[in-house]
Order: sequence, then C-alpha cells, then structure tokens
Amino acid sequence: MKPTRVTNSIRALRFAHDEMTQAELADRIGVTRQTVIAIEQSRYSPSLEMAFKIARVFGVRLDDVFQYPEETAP
Repeated sequence: MKPTRVTNSIRALRFAHDEMTQAELADRIGVTRQTVIAIEQSRYSPSLEMAFKIARVFGVRLDDVFQYPEETAP
C-alpha cells in the first residue's frame, strides 16, 4: 500500500502573490530556502506551527495551502 502524502499549493500561492521567491517566503517564516524547497516538493511536512505561518503569509486557510488525500477503504 502506497503511503499517503500531504501535498501543498505553496508554489502556486507564491506565484499568485507577486511571484514571491522561495527565499522571501523562507525569510517570512523563519526557515532556510532549502526547507521551503523540501516542503514544496512534499519531501518534508512542516510542523503545525510552521504550516500556520505559511498560511498566514498568504492570507489563506491552512487547508488552502496543505491537502491530505481522503483515505480509501482497503
């Protein structure tokens, strides 16, 4: 069974907000650019606190940034 992954819309949100760079987002949430890259590529799931910070930067709800697929019955 394939593990379920949290996905996100960070890249699209950055482009929708004056093409914010990964470095700019990193500065605003207090992490490195490499951390933002890992989150965007779904290689790293941020803490709940960091997830809220990201949502607040874009002025959207948490579930507008991060998506967790519905689990299907086996």
